[in-house]
Amino acid sequence: MMFHLNELTIEEQEKAYSKYYYQAYSVPLAEKLALIEQPIATEQALPIEQLNDLLDVGYMGAETGWCCLPNGAAYVANHTKMPGVTVDMVNWWFAWHSLENLRYKLWWPQGHYSISITEKDRQKVLDPSFLPTQKFQGITHHVVEDTGGGKEDIFISFLPPVDAGFNMDRFKAPYVGTVVAANGISSPVNAPTDAPKAPAFMMHFVREIPGGVEFRSRFWIGYQMVGRKPKFLLPSHIKIPAFVPQGLVQHNIYEYTNLAAFLPQLYQEQKGMIE
Repeated sequence: MMFHLNELTIEEQEKAYSKYYYQAYSVPLAEKLALIEQPIATEQALPIEQLNDLLDVGYMGAETGWCCLPNGAAYVANHTKMPGVTVDMVNWWFAWHSLENLRYKLWWPQGHYSISITEKDRQKVLDPSFLPTQKFQGITHHVVEDTGGGKEDIFISFLPPVDAGFNMDRFKAPYVGTVVAANGISSPVNAPTDAPKAPAFMMHFVREIPGGVEFRSRFWIGYQMVGRKPKFLLPSHIKIPAFVPQGLVQHNIYEYTNLAAFLPQLYQEQKGMIE
């Protein structure tokens, strides 16, 4: 499959890590893409109220797939193994990439366009006194990306695990290494300010496995976490069309397969520093 790459600016090209934008980035195996050609049964979707089941040993019946739910919401799951990647690298990445458009573009050159955070949050990310997880939890990333339906403005507000609804008595190794969880709100680029916006709750549940880590990604489109509990936010007349979860899971497969291919080398070159 061929992809068109937008040209980087001269300033971006001069960055040492711009090479990851131009390299032959990793494309998922056809077998994995075949898994998402049709929806999974709704019974295989993890109810958002049961997200603590991810802390159980083993796997679920559908670790990769998508479906539309009877209440009008939609569900996405994706499982990505990342050889050579550590939990520290994952936490570093979610802080480091927020500081610059190019860093976000590296993740998936075909569908990532820009990222920004507030100046206050930028100072927090750059402050060495904060833990790596504190450099993304409690921070909102404003990104522009395309998950298959055109460019969208997406505001991703990252949450600590307790606010994402996890039972912290069970939240420990080896059952979990780290969690990247967030409420999201999206709308088409240049949409009127009063146009409807799509809510979602996303989560990347990361566990250590021999030789690396695995991402067990989940998205519940139509929900957010409010007061540490899931809340259904779609109006009764709205139903998420099938192309939305199917496009999102394909995008997720591409971006995380690609990230896995370069993150260990990038982390080593940057010496784990956030600057």
